[in-house]
Amino acid sequence: MKMKFLMACLIGLSFMGMQAQDNLAQATIQGVLQMNQGQVVALAEAFSEKQYDWRPAEGVNSVREALLHVAGGNYYMASKMGFPPPEDVDMMGLAKITGKENVIAALKQSNEFALATIMKVETAKLTEEVDFGFAKMSMMGGLLGMMEHNGEHKGQLIAYARSNGVVPPWSK
Repeated sequence: MKMKFLMACLIGLSFMGMQAQDNLAQATIQGVLQMNQGQVVALAEAFSEKQYDWRPAEGVNSVREALLHVAGGNYYMASKMGFPPPEDVDMMGLAKITGKENVIAALKQSNEFALATIMKVETAKLTEEVDFGFAKMSMMGGLLGMMEHNGEHKGQLIAYARSNGVVPPWSK
């Protein structure tokens, strides 16, 4: 019940914060992504430092690696849409970040970048085709892909949390 109320409030706020009807799609995607990002960060903060090295099986991403994968995905998707990461971000070095605080800081920085990028996409360009390397889709598809990627890994991290006795903070 709390989750549904929170989601409704966040989506409502995204509509209220729109600059113009022109950016309806971008503002809506931004609102949902912001909610997903907040929950991923809350999970990242709920894990202990030691649990950051936990992985469900050999060859599967650890908690740390999954969080950094989300950060890298934010930058990757945006860069394919024409928005390169900030100069201080080393895309090839993201996977080398260690320490809970450093991982969370990198995740938050990528989240802020992704949210800002969404609103830079012009409505007239939403139908333009973009080659993401793994698929060709419209710019709108890319924005939705960015949102979905965060949601997919939120689910992964919920499973990791439950496997480690960590209760997702919003369901307490």
